[in-house]
Amino acid sequence: MTETSQSVNDNFVGQVLLAMPTMSDPRFERAVIYVCAHNEDGAMGIIINKILDSIDFRELSGQLDIPVKDTAQDVDVHFGGPVENHRGFVLHSIDYHNDETLAVSNSVGLTATLDVLRDLAKGEGPKKYTFALGYTGWGPGQLEVELKENAWLSVPASDNLLFEIANNDKWERAFNSIGVNLSVLSGASGHA
Repeated sequence: MTETSQSVNDNFVGQVLLAMPTMSDPRFERAVIYVCAHNEDGAMGIIINKILDSIDFRELSGQLDIPVKDTAQDVDVHFGGPVENHRGFVLHSIDYHNDETLAVSNSVGLTATLDVLRDLAKGEGPKKYTFALGYTGWGPGQLEVELKENAWLSVPASDNLLFEIANNDKWERAFNSIGVNLSVLSGASGHA
């Protein structure tokens, strides 16, 4: 396979990675990761189904001197991954954008500035969003190796999966969406 065809065929931007049931790293157990970037330098994604119960958005906003309106909806703070876990990322519907927004797909953007947090605090942010601290990253070729080792399964992303399904249900529902029965799924590749 040539380098050009590999980069085209193996680009997982806009896809969801599901941790296989055999995932041994507790940080990624039952993780659902939306891939925001993937190129020859590596890959980057946000875990969209793990809430950080110990961090409150209103308290975090106070530490950043961002006032939160009483009418603003509650914002869950997700564990986006172990890399730069002090930095905030908002994965959101494309109805919201600023100069720093990365359009990941036709319907999903990623913004990592204080402006988006200010807008969420005012109740003026994107209609659909996931706010996360940290991200998940892979070095060059690392994601491809992990996929070949059956650590992850790549499935198409949907706005429903990203923003509407309850966090505790996302992993199983994503497997079900492609017809995979988790009770018979094996983490090992079969060979004839």
